[in-house]
Amino acid sequence: MAEPAAEAKLEVKQASKEVKESENVAEKYSAMTVSKNSELNMGELSSAFSAVPTHKPVKKQIQFVEDKQEFSRFPTKAGRRSLSRSISQSSTDSYGSAASYTDSSDDETSPRDKTQVNSKGSSDFCVKNIKQAEFGRREIEIAEQDMSALISLRKRAQSEKPLAGAKIVGCTHITAQTAVLIETLVALGAQCRWTACNIYSTQNEVAAALSETGVAVFAWKGESEDDFWWCIDRCVNNEGWQPNMILDDGGDLTHWMYKKYPNVFKKIRGIVEESVTGVHRLYQLSKAGKLCVPAMNVNDSVTKQKFDNLYCCRESILDGLKRTTDVMFGGKQVVVCGYGEVGKGCCAALKALGSIVSITEIDPICALQACMDGFRVVKLNEVIRQVDVIITCTGNKNVVTRDQLDRMKNGSIVCNMGHSNTEIDVASLRTPELTWERVRSQVDHVIWPDGKRVILLAEGRLLNLSCSTVPTFVLSITATTQALALIELYNAPEGRYKQDVYLLPKKMDEYVASLHLTTFDAHLTELSDDQAKYLGLNKNGPFKPNYYRY
Repeated sequence: MAEPAAEAKLEVKQASKEVKESENVAEKYSAMTVSKNSELNMGELSSAFSAVPTHKPVKKQIQFVEDKQEFSRFPTKAGRRSLSRSISQSSTDSYGSAASYTDSSDDETSPRDKTQVNSKGSSDFCVKNIKQAEFGRREIEIAEQDMSALISLRKRAQSEKPLAGAKIVGCTHITAQTAVLIETLVALGAQCRWTACNIYSTQNEVAAALSETGVAVFAWKGESEDDFWWCIDRCVNNEGWQPNMILDDGGDLTHWMYKKYPNVFKKIRGIVEESVTGVHRLYQLSKAGKLCVPAMNVNDSVTKQKFDNLYCCRESILDGLKRTTDVMFGGKQVVVCGYGEVGKGCCAALKALGSIVSITEIDPICALQACMDGFRVVKLNEVIRQVDVIITCTGNKNVVTRDQLDRMKNGSIVCNMGHSNTEIDVASLRTPELTWERVRSQVDHVIWPDGKRVILLAEGRLLNLSCSTVPTFVLSITATTQALALIELYNAPEGRYKQDVYLLPKKMDEYVASLHLTTFDAHLTELSDDQAKYLGLNKNGPFKPNYYRY
């Protein structure tokens, strides 16, 4: 019985000794001072920590190796200039993008003021830097790997040249994926001139790669509003070259040509439009009796609605928000304005990560769908003071107003997933009492007089293509649909399409889908003759009537 007591006393004594030694170490550490202009003595800190006793002796003492690499503690002169800029000037400053890896922010010279020539001696283009073409070519090659269906269409139709004689003027996002589409159109016989439909979504290295191959590209990331319209005009107004087909995304190119070059517009054989905004403008022209050419509404095709709008946005909304804000979604109060296909994709992604999602809707059918999917349907004014994130995807204007922005809490995030930049009333924020602070590419803090900050992404423009990238495979589906729509309109016999807006034929939708099934090693079941007769269908499709809702 005496031995355990002695051991206990020894342990208490040892513990007391350790406490004293620890106190001595603490005193020694607290005595260390680091002046503003001196560095911490790592050797002294090392010896202090090495004095802390351990139950097991350490054979090797840890050495702190001084890092000889020096890092600049302050931004460069160019960096300071960029950080200090006020966004209240215009929406046109050129900043790098997560989607554009080789952009140089040091060269602030406008591409319009440069004289550039590609390796073929041509200067019929205007991009940020033609020397980036090699990097852009690698981006395009990577995209091709996941766009096998579009490449398959290119190989099947290349010998027939179904677009021989077509002069296509395009206004879309200029990314590696759209470059694959443009080069497919060229391979099928078309001549192309291209510009960007969004001032922030252009991948500069991809624009350079296309220009190097001979495609006349007029676009760069960070265009001003004036640059934007100048680029469109340069695409359309080229001596000795008159377009006969339009591929548009948003309707700006169509609108510009209709207003400024009416005689050229009348000679267009067909328009292919892929956005809800552009389609809306086409229907307005048609209703007013001013649409003098046939147009194909790709936006409402099944392959665009269900895949590009739904599945693409389901993935890219998270990518865009993470890259710009590093926000954690779990427990966040999020309001998604609009429960169409884009809204459905955004809500599914956010809900999966634990966000508390509410919906605003004008359509009772979409509102009922939202309720059945487990979301609350609210008016924005009812929750504006509690919301952490607002995402607009309606295609409308002034969905989020200045009054609502005034009532949002500090640190709230506001962004847009619709095509047009009219959904958030950004213009109302450009007033003297509010301060704009650019904190990183495409991220602005709008600061109220009381110090409240609202985080605005991409100045209210399309979030995913302005601030991140989108899944290549989904864009392959849309691009293949666009290519087939151009082929259809260009080769259609006279009289098949009148001066109106048409939906893509169901058979074409099904063909696009079938081209992409091989990627998943999917095998379709075939109808027997008896089954086809029973359903009243052709064994080869189309399998659904035009009124069917997928």
